[in-house]
Amino acid sequence: MRYAAHETLVAPARASASLLRLVAGSVLTVAVFVALSVAWSNALPVIFGPEGWAEVAPGVAAATTPVGVLVNLFTFALLIAALAVSVRVVHGRGLLGLVGPLPRALSQFRRALVAVALLYAVLLPLPMPEAYAPVRNLATGTWLAFLPLALGGLVIQVLAEEMLFRGYLQSQLAARFASPLVWMGLPSLGFGLLHLDFATHGALAWMVAVWAMLFGLAAADLTARFGTLGPATALHFLNNCSAILFAAPMGRFDGLALYAYPFELTNSAALMALMPADLLILLCAWLAIRLALRG
Repeated sequence: MRYAAHETLVAPARASASLLRLVAGSVLTVAVFVALSVAWSNALPVIFGPEGWAEVAPGVAAATTPVGVLVNLFTFALLIAALAVSVRVVHGRGLLGLVGPLPRALSQFRRALVAVALLYAVLLPLPMPEAYAPVRNLATGTWLAFLPLALGGLVIQVLAEEMLFRGYLQSQLAARFASPLVWMGLPSLGFGLLHLDFATHGALAWMVAVWAMLFGLAAADLTARFGTLGPATALHFLNNCSAILFAAPMGRFDGLALYAYPFELTNSAALMALMPADLLILLCAWLAIRLALRG
């Protein structure tokens, strides 16, 4: 069966597969995350000090400085903590159960990471239209100095999202419904809607949300096909590394990018021009992981 390995993640969810528990777990996750986020927001001025926070704060909202990006990325640790509380309280499950057997997950993550990294090494250096070619954004020394923290923050960010959407929502829905249209479709739709932002993306916000939904479907397929979060996390990690650490649109989450595209995310013409290439890279990355892990 195509998704036989998915049983590894689904079986632990069957004992608490009722929709009522899923709703309760989701609500509790959001509530705990909001509470922790408020506490985190109040703690930041104390951590940085009044003068330091006054200097750092303007770069946090849009993540336009290295510290601003790091604050945003490490905030996702609060989502992992909230999810740990809700799956234990509502479902009687441990957090690592959302990942799958750890040795297998790590092995699959490593193999998938190598496959997609090789693909990116071939595709990303290809020349772009001059109007959209990225320009240097950070000095190499500055970028390298922040790189270890940035990589750690990205691991936390992508793992939090994969645990929530693929590890928790997908497995709990699959324990209740047989159809992949439900257990793949609903979390992917939610992932897409999470990226729906008219203020940032303007008239093409729906197109960005559709791209995110397609990404969610690719990650959902890899999770169900191989039975751990390893492959999807590798795909997500390298996608976000490319978009956050190597080349980001100006003015939004570009604080840690070595290069920046000479346009903002509200530039509809630029998004329309680059979206087909992004979709093609996503398709190729999904296929590369499937080939790397087959057998």
